[in-house]
Amino acid sequence: MRLWSILMAKVTHYRTVFLSDIHLGDADCKADFLLDFLDHSRIDTLYLIGDIIDMWAMSRQFCWPETHNKLLHRFMQMPSTGTRVIYLPGNHDEPAQRYDGMALGDIEIHREYIHTLANGKKLLLMHGDQFDQEVCFGPLHAWIGDKAYRSLMFVNRWYNRFRVWRGHDYWSLAGFLKSHVRGAAEAITRYREIGCAYACERGMDGIVCGHIHHPEVTTVNGTLYCNDGDWVENCSALTEDRRGNLQLIFWTAVKQSIDSDLTPQGATVHPLRDLGARAA
Repeated sequence: MRLWSILMAKVTHYRTVFLSDIHLGDADCKADFLLDFLDHSRIDTLYLIGDIIDMWAMSRQFCWPETHNKLLHRFMQMPSTGTRVIYLPGNHDEPAQRYDGMALGDIEIHREYIHTLANGKKLLLMHGDQFDQEVCFGPLHAWIGDKAYRSLMFVNRWYNRFRVWRGHDYWSLAGFLKSHVRGAAEAITRYREIGCAYACERGMDGIVCGHIHHPEVTTVNGTLYCNDGDWVENCSALTEDRRGNLQLIFWTAVKQSIDSDLTPQGATVHPLRDLGARAA
């Protein structure tokens, strides 16, 4: 009975959840973590902001475990339980872009979309691959980058298996390098600035995107920049509460808190990593 009470207490209601870069079909997709997050969430509107299915990865090697199937079915079923689902395809699921303005069952498909927060602020939603040319990610650069990233994630996968075996938590090698390698940090800065400038030109208060697997909430010249991250390295989601406050969640940390609360009595859990971001 106590276990059931704990699990029910962890279900959080969100006005909006923004997810991207899930990469179903890729061996590094953390579908089990995302399913767990959805089990602990009640969502009014869900935005799937690109690279939900990784057609690039599946063209190289087909990988579709049961958890990927469960997650895809979960997305398809969510409209029937009261969640509005809006899908904005990215570059890894590019063929879906041709269905802009159409629907897949009850799931709406758009290339870009405008979301109005509960406080009235307007956010431009897009995957972010639209900025590749301006951030100097040409076709060759993108191809080389994809190869290098896959090699890095292969190392990351085995390194984290070793960490788990040693009793340590998950740690993102790719995330560490993005923060400490000068060229990567500069590319992220350019991406952030270009995205905010584009949103500002459209008369928006901010932008929500993905693409670069770098979760972040900040402002650039008064324009709100939100990157909801990914479910390959960071297991992150951007959420909005009923007042319009935005928050980044890192589910590996939340899951650890939930799991630890199943044994010790009266444990204090602070599941949400609040970056103090407000669309104000």
